[in-house]
Amino acid sequence: MRKNLSGVLLLTLAVSLPVFAQQRGAPAASQPAPRTADGKADLSGVWQGGGLGFTLGTDATPAPTGGRGGVVATYKPEAYAKVQEYVARRGIDDPMARCLMVGVPRITSMPMPFQIIQMPNQVIFHYESFHVFRLIPTDGRKHPDDHDPSFMGDSVGRWEGDTLVVDVIGFNEKTWLGPVGSIHSDALHVIERYTRTSNESMTYEVTIEDPKVLTKPFTARGTIRLLPGDRIREYECGENNEDIQRLEKLLENESLFRRK
Repeated sequence: MRKNLSGVLLLTLAVSLPVFAQQRGAPAASQPAPRTADGKADLSGVWQGGGLGFTLGTDATPAPTGGRGGVVATYKPEAYAKVQEYVARRGIDDPMARCLMVGVPRITSMPMPFQIIQMPNQVIFHYESFHVFRLIPTDGRKHPDDHDPSFMGDSVGRWEGDTLVVDVIGFNEKTWLGPVGSIHSDALHVIERYTRTSNESMTYEVTIEDPKVLTKPFTARGTIRLLPGDRIREYECGENNEDIQRLEKLLENESLFRRK
């Protein structure tokens, strides 16, 4: 079993993650993207994502919290006040530090790989992080009317040429989108686009809208790398997450960690 990251280190990694493909498995030789028997682009394999790199701001202050990528998530003033509160608390409230599933699109930025298993009428995403899996139908079905709010939301997929488009709704409010304090509401709507551009890589594009907290939708992009010969391994966040007790103590006395 791979050694897990502690809670504090998880908080640091949560802001923006580089591509880790070269750390696990040798790079694949450059070849055209493979196809399935029915002619669709084949996304199957073990993959490693990377940071989407968007920043948080408002229409008046577009990017005060720093970040990378030039994409800004513009929050409404009342929601941005909560964002600033979390930033001031140095991310101590990050749900990931409590070993909770991180939601979409943040799950793609984790430093552990994920596997895609593609079948004719559904695509399965199996993430090493947090034991997460997603069963995404691609047979034309719609979101169910009785879906329950959840960490990973309800996903349905469709093909647009060689691109797998995944529509995700039905989130709870317990995850962050990525950077520290990147909150959302239960009205979050995420559209993911996976396009395999070669044998060894695919582009990942995600459009995020949330009319309760954001003034407008925004789109971020990243690259996902193939990890040939790698596999999904056991992951148990709680085993080594000893820092959570220290975080609880800090929450009782904010003067210990608040910036001067």
